[in-house]
Amino acid sequence: MFIPLYDTNRLRHIRLQYVTIGLIVVNALVYFATALGGENFSNAAVLGLGFIPAVVHDTAELDPRFVVVPESLSYLTYSFLHADIFHLGGNMLFLWVFGDNVEDALGHVRYLIFYLLCAIAGAAFQGLIAWDSQVPLIGASGAIAGVVVAYLILYPRVKVWVLAFARIPLRIPAFIPLVLWVAFQVVMFAAGGEDQISWACHIGGIIAGAILVLVLRSRGVPLFAGPDEDVAVAPADQPAVAAEPVTPDPPAATPRWGRGNASSPD
Repeated sequence: MFIPLYDTNRLRHIRLQYVTIGLIVVNALVYFATALGGENFSNAAVLGLGFIPAVVHDTAELDPRFVVVPESLSYLTYSFLHADIFHLGGNMLFLWVFGDNVEDALGHVRYLIFYLLCAIAGAAFQGLIAWDSQVPLIGASGAIAGVVVAYLILYPRVKVWVLAFARIPLRIPAFIPLVLWVAFQVVMFAAGGEDQISWACHIGGIIAGAILVLVLRSRGVPLFAGPDEDVAVAPADQPAVAAEPVTPDPPAATPRWGRGNASSPD
């Protein structure tokens, strides 16, 4: 429906969104490491690091050959795996466009906690809906859903560039594509959409993001902010300088004959 490209929302509290950049780098490195390892290695990584509800809930047992981490850690590790380059690229594009300003509003440490908790919430909700499922859940979509809804709550009126229907570039307020995106997730979840997409994971991330952004945002960060307004403000520690009084020039002497500065006659 909408592909985000760029927003006009500057950073206010941090100089660089290094947590967002780090998350993108880690996701990319994990993807290429598993992809370059071949199909067998990639499948083993999905089984060993993906979130499998039946395994976590002890209704099924994973082959010991594929056990890589404790089952409880798969609530997090699944979010760094992706099925293909398009899956990775879509998630990382959303994170790049919207993650920096959420990081700015929360601060680096709280933002990382926020991201990881949204990932956990996505897996937890998927596990609740599909308790006995043996299909591995992978992808950062739950965490990304939390980032998207946090941005929607923080900056709904900031202008963003998007591609509508993947073709038409538009510069519109953020709430238009993001509300539609959230609504689409809810509709698809309620309708039991495509089996290959975990709509429940998206919903879990959305719920967690909406709650956590209210708790974790930095002091003084407003909700529902609009576009930036550039207002020049003098530094607080700069003393005010009184303007020197301007002494008006003395009036020119009036000629005796009252004709002002008349030019000389030819």
